[in-house]
Amino acid sequence: MSGEHYFSEQPVGEFKTKTIFTSINGERVELFTAGSTFSPDHMDTGTAILLEHSENAPNSGHLLDLGCGWGPIALSLAAARPEATVWAVDVNERALELTRMNAEKLGLSNIRTVLPAEVPNDIRFSGIWSNPPIRVGKQALHEILNEWLPKLEVGCDAYLVVSKDLGADTLLKWLQTNFESLASERVDTAKGFRILRCERL
Repeated sequence: MSGEHYFSEQPVGEFKTKTIFTSINGERVELFTAGSTFSPDHMDTGTAILLEHSENAPNSGHLLDLGCGWGPIALSLAAARPEATVWAVDVNERALELTRMNAEKLGLSNIRTVLPAEVPNDIRFSGIWSNPPIRVGKQALHEILNEWLPKLEVGCDAYLVVSKDLGADTLLKWLQTNFESLASERVDTAKGFRILRCERL
């Protein structure tokens, strides 16, 4: 990608889709991916581990997939919770287009694929699920979390998956130190990944 990253807003390479087989809400499906998006060849291990906790998603309300990529989290939440509205948010316009295509392919009409600035300011989320873009750097990651975690409704949870080797334990300490309105804890460890849960108090 010659220096280009999956968190680039407008990837400059050719938008050439390919298909992969993966599992969405327990069903094997064929979906679209493309280069210059996160994990374009398969559902990455961290996301798969995170989705093991998706049974905790509420049945209704607004759910957020922060950094949606080609859509595995948003698609899984939308399929499992048809009464909920799932906001698939990413800065990468290619990722948003792939998520739209995959939602249409699966017949899911309860997904909103939008840039961060397109989420209405008054929306509050009943749940947040994210495999956050750790490689944007610590400062940028903290800015992202500072923006979105306060949008949780009281009593609701955010679930984050972070590699142990990429600073999961340090991030947990930062969350516990900087968010008095959140009760943050590690709830799972598997295959080198941590699942962090943040409850809005």
